[in-house]
This record gives sequence, structure tokens and C-alpha cells, in this order.
Amino acid sequence: YGQLGHHGPDLNDPQALKRFFGVIQEMNRDGLLLAYHDRSDGGLLVTLCEMAFAGRCGVSLQLDDLGEDDFAVLFSEELGAVIQVLHPDTDQVLKTLHDAGLGHSSHVIGTVNGDQVIEFSRGGSVFFSASRAELQQAWSETSSAMQALRDNPECAREEFERISNDKDPGIQVNLVFDPKANPAGPMIASGVRPLVAILREQGVNGQIEMANAFHRAGFDCMDVHMSDLIEGRVTLDRFKGMAACGGFSYGDVLGAGEGWAKSILFNSRARDQFESFFERKDSFTLGVCNGCQMLSNLHELIPGADHWPHFVRNRSEQFEARFVTVRVEQSNSILLRGMAGSCIPIVVAHGEGRAEFRDEDQRESAGRHVVMRYLENDGTLASSYPANPNGSPDAIAGLTSEDGRVTIMMPHPERVIRTVQNSWHPDDWGEEAPWLSLFCNARSWVN
Repeated sequence: YGQLGHHGPDLNDPQALKRFFGVIQEMNRDGLLLAYHDRSDGGLLVTLCEMAFAGRCGVSLQLDDLGEDDFAVLFSEELGAVIQVLHPDTDQVLKTLHDAGLGHSSHVIGTVNGDQVIEFSRGGSVFFSASRAELQQAWSETSSAMQALRDNPECAREEFERISNDKDPGIQVNLVFDPKANPAGPMIASGVRPLVAILREQGVNGQIEMANAFHRAGFDCMDVHMSDLIEGRVTLDRFKGMAACGGFSYGDVLGAGEGWAKSILFNSRARDQFESFFERKDSFTLGVCNGCQMLSNLHELIPGADHWPHFVRNRSEQFEARFVTVRVEQSNSILLRGMAGSCIPIVVAHGEGRAEFRDEDQRESAGRHVVMRYLENDGTLASSYPANPNGSPDAIAGLTSEDGRVTIMMPHPERVIRTVQNSWHPDDWGEEAPWLSLFCNARSWVN
């Protein structure tokens, strides 16, 4: 429909493509590339727009060296790519491309600008100019309309309206502690490794990364299935800590974490074990995602957990797998000591993470025991989608018991304990990401 030209893109020189791939890998290893995007559907115009959308910036493009037909230049889908480099590196990059036999097809075509404007010029005259927000909303309009039909339309509207915010600073990190100053260092060096139960039920899938996190923090971990406890093969009295992992126990058919909790509450052997474990002053518990939902349904067994909410369907009515930002709150949680005030990215992956309280009194009581809240990029509490991925009131992402020994949260700290596991991170982060400190705090407490 409305096509330009009569020939589809084709690969005429496979060796040139091979050289191109090799030289791109080389420049990436050398740290010369800031951004890369292939030219494909929609041609150069869409390629540049998508790069500007991702970087939330403007682009000023000069077409003089690319051919005389503006439509052909902007909409051709022939093989190609756009790379962004620092201005001082331009000559080196061009030489590298020339040495690879690609000099004839390599051009400097423009610069980014801070005006959030995408503009094209020829002969020094701008012939097209539009705001980044205007073009991105046009690009997103169809997807947003489909989202409004499929999901909660209010969430679709909130996400669409965010596009027009030119002042969004992007993900922000603020650490009030040094992740490299491991509080558990002396304990780990001692060689003593306390035992943690990595608890799971059928449908749970987060036990491997949970065990890895505790192992890196100086614990020995034991895979404990609920059937082990119910049938008496394992007892909780041998463990210092317990971690209830994420996943979809019983397929969430009774509500997230409901079936798992009932397998404990309605089995006398399991109920007695969990109640005794929670009452021990030398024990700690972490519940993440499905484990959080399950533990919230065990509040009657956990001292000082009456204020905990129930976790219900996300406001968006969809499973949310996102990279969000939370602020660690001041609380009694032994796992988050020394981290209060930090704003740190983290991943979420859940369909039922919205905190729901019995009444306003319970909500007010819970406020004193919140361990983390979802944040907007400007540092304010997130009340709208998708910064608040589930619609929890007061941006609640996690809570703790009154004495701080039992902590529950919907986000997944165990999945981002290494810097490389983060979708984005500051350049100065080392091998270990800040969330490993949560697990090291547990090891420091078990002394």
C-alpha cells in the first residue's frame, strides 16, 4: 500500500556485511560506540526517531551526502545502520570503517540536540521539524489504543501521556551506602556458613537465583520443597534463615500465594513448624514475589505482621515485568539496615502485586513498617502507571514485621545482585550491584 519503489532490500555483497559486523564488534569492544540501530522497517527516518525516543533527545540530520531524493534517503530500507559516537572519536571511527573497505558507504549525517526536536535539513535549510514527543506519540498511538482495549484503559492513558514529559530525567540512582563495604566480610572470611532454607512449592521458579544470592553473601543453602516439610523429611529448626521464592505456586488458581499458604495453614505439622520458626528470635525470613504473597497470607503465624496487606490483581490487569526504581525506607528490617534513603533500580515480575488493606486503620499502621516504595524518575512517590507497576496505595513495594526479622517484597532483589543483570546501571558500579547488600546484611545479622 502506497509503496515507494519496486524492489525489496537485498544483500548484494555478503563479504561487506561480514566486514561490517566485524568492525562494529571491534569498535564496541574499544568503547567507541554510544548507540547503534539498524536501518530496517521505515528506513532512516524511523531508525533515527527510535534512537531519539530511547535517548529522549532530539536529532539534527543533514541529508546532503546521502543522495538527492529526500524520500528515498529517509524511507529506503536497504541494509545499513546508524551509530552514535563522541565528536572527538569521529575521525578514528571513519578511518576504522575505511580500513575495513566501508569508507564509501560511511557518512557523518548529523548530531543529537538538547531541544527534543527531530529535524532534517538540506543545503543548510530545515525542511522538516517536529518535537520528539509529537513523533513518539504518533509512533505509539496504535499500540496504546490496543493496550487500552486489552488492559486497564487508565493505565494505557497514563503511560501514553508520559511520552510528552520532556523533563523526565530517566532512571536515577542515589546510594547512601557503599556497596563495596561489605558488612558481612568478616563473617564470610571466618568460613562459617549458616544454613538457609530456599523454600519452594510446585510452580515456584525463583529458587536458583535466590540460592545464588544467599550463597554469595556467605550462606549455605538447602533446596526445601513443601513436600519435604509436610512429610517430615526436613524440619525448619535446623535453619537460621528461610527464603520463600517467586513463581506461580499452584498456578495462582486460588489467588497468588493463596494455595501455598493454605498448604501450611491446613496442615498441622507444617503449621507448627512455621509458627515455631517465626517465633525464634535467632531466625529471619525473606519473601519475594510469590513468596511475599504467600507470607502475607500467613500473617496470623508471624509475630508483628497484623498490619500486612493482601496482594491482589495489578491495576493494569496484566502481568508486569519491568525495571523500576524503589526507595528504601527507614524501617526495622534487618535485611535493609544502612540502606534507608537509597533510590535503586530493581526488577518486578508479577500479576498480583497491588497491596490491598482491610481498612484505613490497617493501611495507616502498615505505613510505619514499609521497607520500600516505588518512585518516579524525579524522586517522588509513584502513583501512576508504569512507575507504580501494580497500583499499590502509597507506592508500597515491601513491608516488614515489627521486629524486622520477616521482610516481604514484590520486587526481585535476588535477580539483580550482579551489575550485568541490570538493564541499565551507572558506569561506576563494580561487579556486585547494590542489592547484594540486602543478603550481606542477613549474614551480618546472623553472627
